[in-house]
Amino acid sequence: MSDLVIDPSTQSNPDSPPDADNSNACQYMHDIHSAAANLSAERGPIRLAVASAAENHVIESLSKAVEANYIEPYLFGDERIIKELCETHNLPLSKVKIQHTSTRLQAGEQAVRAVSSGECKILMKGYIQTAALMRQVLSKEDGLRSGRKLSHVLVIDAPHYDRLLFMSDGALNIDPDLPLKIEIVNNAVDVAHALGVDLPKVALLAAIETVDVAQKSSVDTAIIAKMADRGQIKGALVDGPLALDNAINPKAAQVKKIKSRVAGYADILIVDNIDVGNVFYKSLVYFADAEVAGVIAGASAPIVLTSRSDSPTTKFNSIALSCLMTSRYMQSVNDA
Repeated sequence: MSDLVIDPSTQSNPDSPPDADNSNACQYMHDIHSAAANLSAERGPIRLAVASAAENHVIESLSKAVEANYIEPYLFGDERIIKELCETHNLPLSKVKIQHTSTRLQAGEQAVRAVSSGECKILMKGYIQTAALMRQVLSKEDGLRSGRKLSHVLVIDAPHYDRLLFMSDGALNIDPDLPLKIEIVNNAVDVAHALGVDLPKVALLAAIETVDVAQKSSVDTAIIAKMADRGQIKGALVDGPLALDNAINPKAAQVKKIKSRVAGYADILIVDNIDVGNVFYKSLVYFADAEVAGVIAGASAPIVLTSRSDSPTTKFNSIALSCLMTSRYMQSVNDA
């Protein structure tokens, strides 16, 4: 296959800022772990609170993270079960702090309180329902509100893509309206910035790459793209609607004659709803052996939120990602 050459004269907005130099950005999942290890060497392990920690894969992932010196775990939940699991997965009790709770709900409340008080810097979901944990996160008294909406951002290391790919939102917001989609874009951009992607290319996905007023997703994406053109969304190049093929494949974009600095080279994919995002990410994991990491962005602290079916490796990757966000992403939240 011959190399594809894009004619600069086809760019849709020649007055837009030049692409940033992302040579120092995390390109693959192992780069996230290298950066987390460097951060730990500079500042020491980061305190992480686990809500309802008595779960096999959670403790296994924590054991890996403690061995890497990323974190100092604060574990909330059934003390007896937690200790048994720590022994099973060679997690020394001297490396953890355990707070016994009688119920999962209490574990969630106390873990969130540990983060909101500043005692811990990261919250991690354990064996607790997402809805129950998020109610505590959104508590006005001692939750993790920041004034922004929350959304889930997935970081994907796909075997046939030459860099990390970000996707949102496939885990938290079910059917976001236009204002929430704008927040989802901003949160995803913040996570990309935290990994050194200074000017990420954001593709707003739809089934087609033209605006159809009968198709709400294409209208919403067109509005967000125009807002970005007007400087209302900063720190990224944004375009849409784009179909998946012409968002990530330069040849597909060329065949469709799409004039865009995003088409064919997307770093971030924004899906219309949770169904699309959930199926997309699980398809990559189970059919293409992609490595992933996930985090809730937009709160006053990073939140590791993974599915109970996610592997210990995915949870370990997500912990490393959240460690990086404590030093880089959180500054943008506090400045908002």
